[in-house]
Amino acid sequence: MNAPAWLPRFRGPLHDARTATVVGRLLGIAVFLCFLTGVLSHFLQEPPAFLSGHLPTRPVSGYRITQALHIISGVAAVPLLLVKLWTVYPSLFQWPPMRSVTHALERISIAVLVAATLLELFSGLLNIVQWYPWPFGFRQVHWALAWVITGSLLVHLGVKAPTIAEHWRRAPRTSAIGAGRPAPDSADADRRALLWGLAAAVGAVTVVTAGQSVTPLKDLALLSPRDPDVGPQGLPVNRTARAAGITAAAVRDWRLHVDGPRPYGLTLDELRSMPQHSVELPIACVEGWSKSARWEGVRICDLLARAGAEDGARLRVVSLQTRGGYGVTEMDSAYTRDTLTLLALRLNGEVLAPDHGYPARVIAPNRPGVLQTKWVTRLEVLV
Repeated sequence: MNAPAWLPRFRGPLHDARTATVVGRLLGIAVFLCFLTGVLSHFLQEPPAFLSGHLPTRPVSGYRITQALHIISGVAAVPLLLVKLWTVYPSLFQWPPMRSVTHALERISIAVLVAATLLELFSGLLNIVQWYPWPFGFRQVHWALAWVITGSLLVHLGVKAPTIAEHWRRAPRTSAIGAGRPAPDSADADRRALLWGLAAAVGAVTVVTAGQSVTPLKDLALLSPRDPDVGPQGLPVNRTARAAGITAAAVRDWRLHVDGPRPYGLTLDELRSMPQHSVELPIACVEGWSKSARWEGVRICDLLARAGAEDGARLRVVSLQTRGGYGVTEMDSAYTRDTLTLLALRLNGEVLAPDHGYPARVIAPNRPGVLQTKWVTRLEVLV
């Protein structure tokens, strides 16, 4: 099978099955880690019914770690994917394009896999900087693409299993895919040079982006869109009070309403007069940045107990915000019964800044940042 005549010819010894297999292994590790942590993030944001009451609140930094790994592995996958495509370029375009049912299945799986993976990584990179130039919902499409990639990858692996097995451990017998020529002695040395260069590229993009969540690397995070030390009260924000439509009148007339068997309302002063608790918890966002902070406020379980709710009752949290998503969120019973879950009033020893949710916000362990609702005005017990 030959490539069309109009395509550039790549005759180098590294366009071979052995190099493609080695790079594919590394790419597979990155994709698997990215997929696994993405599934965990999705389940924490939209827990299925069978996980109700069983969402993990420990370790408290669990979401911070898994989301950091998600972003790091996704960024690392970019150079890995580019090199993988380079190694197999001669076989991406074949003529005739389909010669049998098996060959057609392979061609279709490759086309879907390459297109979906490129779109997944490209849209993920833009999500990190919170730029959404497309008309569709990012999370829904990102989630669907992950499963498209998984399915097409399984088909591709099934079709290419014999080739992968042949070149998994030993050097290739040919210098180019299907060429039938003996491999030159320099092929292994060239391959090692390529892999060292690839390792340097992956290491470089990791070092200059991971610092937004990996504290020891924060001073090297030249390409990270977030500096974890920059923001009101030393903590970044994704949505400001102004962007959320929070008005001075809404805050001035604020009261907390707790709906349950014995509903009640509290002014800010009354809320401050209740027993206050202090916790050290990270705020971790889906874009990959995170930082730990000291939060002070009233335990959610104490507020629900005062309303006559059963221990571990599920909760709906309503924000004052009028613009943007997640103005209304739900809190699983695993969080409401956890004594580390607070309706926070203070951050790092100071009254909450408006951009951090003044007068009150939710903070809970091992919970996505988008669900740590700010500007809370109502807590509704769900039955």
